[in-house]
Amino acid sequence: MITPYKGRNKPESQKDANRAHARLRGPGERANAQLKTWRILRKLRCCPRRAGRPAKAIHVLQNYEVTTG
Repeated sequence: MITPYKGRNKPESQKDANRAHARLRGPGERANAQLKTWRILRKLRCCPRRAGRPAKAIHVLQNYEVTTG
């Protein structure tokens, strides 16, 4: 796991690394937030390892809805 650099007055290289980290992390954070709005995942009664398929299907539907809506 990579964490961003903390503190103020960082050199430009650390600022660039933090920006790259935020660009990579942002889409994952938004995807998790979108998945939380689907009630089916709140009521899921199966092994956590099997939850990947419904999550992927929801992600596809969400992207389809956003791009066509």
